[in-house]
Amino acid sequence: MNTTHPRQRRSLSRRTLLLGGLGALAAIGVPTTVACTRTIEPPPSAIPTGAPELPPTAILTGYIGAVYSMAFSPDGKTLAAGGHDDTVRLWNVTGRKTIATLPSHTGIVYSVVFSPDGKTLATGGSLDGTVRLWDVTGRKPVATAALTSSPVYSMAFSPDGKILATGGSDTVQLWDVDGRKTIATLDSHTSDWFHSMAFSPDGTTLATAGSINGEVRLWDVDGRKTVVTATLSGHTGYVRSVAFSPDGKFLATGSDDGWALVWDVASRETATALSGHTGAVSSVAFSPDGKTLAAGGLGDTVRLWDLASREPTTLTSNTENVYEVVFSPDGKTLAVGSEDGTIRLWSTTRPVTEATHS
Repeated sequence: MNTTHPRQRRSLSRRTLLLGGLGALAAIGVPTTVACTRTIEPPPSAIPTGAPELPPTAILTGYIGAVYSMAFSPDGKTLAAGGHDDTVRLWNVTGRKTIATLPSHTGIVYSVVFSPDGKTLATGGSLDGTVRLWDVTGRKPVATAALTSSPVYSMAFSPDGKILATGGSDTVQLWDVDGRKTIATLDSHTSDWFHSMAFSPDGTTLATAGSINGEVRLWDVDGRKTVVTATLSGHTGYVRSVAFSPDGKFLATGSDDGWALVWDVASRETATALSGHTGAVSSVAFSPDGKTLAAGGLGDTVRLWDLASREPTTLTSNTENVYEVVFSPDGKTLAVGSEDGTIRLWSTTRPVTEATHS
């Protein structure tokens, strides 16, 4: 199967960073931006020939409307999920049962994320523009912040749990979790909303996707300097998802153009280009060992890509658009949230002999 990215070209550019801090944050100058540009042909409409297929091991139901966001607790015992029915549900992964329902927001819940220590769950809502922090053990809210007048589409905790990054329309805010205050506002994308963001494992870089022109920006957030260090311009459509590899050397991006790209963070160049989705790639996630990339699409497909061989395994039984894919901390389970209101769980450790072929 040919996964070579066609017609490659590179360019350099400079962009202006507008930074506003809600606190004693000093103004900064104009940063230098490194842009890596590639022109992409439309992806093929056919599923890769001969790709093995695996059915799910469990299906979690009960949602009214789509499931937009999911997160495993650090110990892997709990799965949090939010969606169209305005609530956040906590699932016992082993028992496949709901253990709590949090009446979180007054609109769609677009983002849920656990703190690194697993004690706090952050949820982001649409109509109310708020972020809520929940005590996971007591299942009670401990803080509510109206960080933006727009919906909160994405969030990410820093690896040390001290900062929560939140993305709405046009801006990203960095929030001091203990101090309960905004320490910086990042405003750099040209338009639309920040649909996805991710901290690097060392916490020094924040990757954000929120531009209709297909750009992804890397921010230096070490010591609150908050400057753009690179702009990755490899997609021709809106970028819906970003994810760092566990070692921080690579960044995966999924786009409306139907491609999943894996970038070398140091060189800012595309290391791997993966095609085959019939629609937008809505979510990407690295396995904990960094050897596999999961990619979910709006064409109801999910693929597990072996990054060494660039060969996919197709996960079957999704009937509608897939919005989120996430690995459990031990890498043995992949959870998939979709438009049909279900969460499908796949075992990633089943032998290839259990797979069927298309």
